[in-house]
Amino acid sequence: MAIFRQYIAPLLVVLIFLMALLAVSVRIFLPEDMAAPAPIETVGQAIAPAVVAPAIGLT
Repeated sequence: MAIFRQYIAPLLVVLIFLMALLAVSVRIFLPEDMAAPAPIETVGQAIAPAVVAPAIGLT
């Protein structure tokens, strides 16, 4: 268990950090239109129809 705590766990942490750093750094080399965040679209009526109140005297 000491081998895992002293060698393997820190190695995993460093590898995860390096993968995240690489993923963020790669954005520099993307074309400008792809480096921007994805656009947020509004939800339309076809996707999420409005909830209609039941007709039980609620006016």
